[in-house]
Amino acid sequence: MRTLLSVALLASPAVALDPADVVVVFNPKADGSKDVADHYRAKRNVPPENLVGLDLPTTEDITRADYDGKLAAPLRAALKDRKDKVKVILTVYGVPLRVGRQQPTAAEAAEADALKPELDAHKATVAELQKAEKPDKVLIAAAQAKVRETSARVGKLTHSESHACVDSELMLLWWPEYPLDRWVPNPLNWRFPSDRRAVLPRVLITARLDGPTPAIAKRLVDDALTAEATGLQGKAYIDARGIRYDAKTPTDGGTGYAGYDESFREAAGLLKAGKVAVVLDDEDPLFAPGSCPDAALYGGWYALTRYTPCCKFVPGAVAWHLASGEAASLRNPDTKQWCVNLLKDGAAVTMGPVAEPYTVGFPKPAEFFGFLATGHYTVAECYARTALLTSWMTVFVGDPLYNPYAKAPKLKEEAVTPSPAGSGNIFK
Repeated sequence: MRTLLSVALLASPAVALDPADVVVVFNPKADGSKDVADHYRAKRNVPPENLVGLDLPTTEDITRADYDGKLAAPLRAALKDRKDKVKVILTVYGVPLRVGRQQPTAAEAAEADALKPELDAHKATVAELQKAEKPDKVLIAAAQAKVRETSARVGKLTHSESHACVDSELMLLWWPEYPLDRWVPNPLNWRFPSDRRAVLPRVLITARLDGPTPAIAKRLVDDALTAEATGLQGKAYIDARGIRYDAKTPTDGGTGYAGYDESFREAAGLLKAGKVAVVLDDEDPLFAPGSCPDAALYGGWYALTRYTPCCKFVPGAVAWHLASGEAASLRNPDTKQWCVNLLKDGAAVTMGPVAEPYTVGFPKPAEFFGFLATGHYTVAECYARTALLTSWMTVFVGDPLYNPYAKAPKLKEEAVTPSPAGSGNIFK
């Protein structure tokens, strides 16, 4: 178990990324992995010494012990002489996607087992109280609180939320110690306090070239270069749900359903102000299949593992759908999860969680799409600037050097403001 260094973080956000800043991690044991790494090196002129092959499992899952011993430790060793130069870790097809949870100690496991009968008893009490002819709401609420309290204790002892996306863990590669249960706030976020950031170890930007096949992983790079040649052209489709947000009584920093829905609407407003053609759907149903031609940008939610092929993507399209577990696999061609299918249908950039992330596991849409439209940042920088958490669930897929609006910026950077408006800063 790693202990807490701090649950505050950040090393200052990277700017002006260069091919020499990117280290590409591949798995020689996985067919096609080195091909993807070589393709990226050639297309982006990454120095050959920046390719690092590691002997890893060929599955999408890796145990916590293997992550520590076969991935993180050898990667640190390979980069130790250029620790201050590396800004980006790019994992590719064949590198595991999800790291398993921390195993409990014998003492933790014993304590958790001892609590389970107590948890069962609290659940039985709730059930009995609810069966009463005139249920007592006060008693039921108290019993439910006991269930939550005991469940939380069992979860902490068993480290039930210590699994994570491999790439999100790699952001903290240079951190000697940090908590594995749940998340660590993201130091690269643009709103993270600079004084707290200054005293923390370096934090890395991470991205991934992956998909159902090595050919799709390679296409992400090719499409990025195609779009960069002229600037990304096409429409933005934003699929909100009509959930109203009350900025006068924020209680969660805008990280609840209403806050994210408002941020999708704010994203549409920002992009419209930048003269991007925007289609905003502010009703609960999704865009219908085939209803979004010429799609350069897509953002929407919340159809859990229920992909809808609404978009016809232009080369270089950036598209993501906010829902749980939409990147539980990036290589299963038969899944209905959003990330795989967005990649199959032509998106060049996407993101999604490898397991339950809660809404806070995603960037605020207006901030992510807003910074992207300024042309000042690559897609990976935009993700790193707007992701709220590290050591958590979300994977960012795409060429980290891709900047779709560098040649034709749509917004001034000062147009991008904290979203949703009036929500406050969760890092304070």
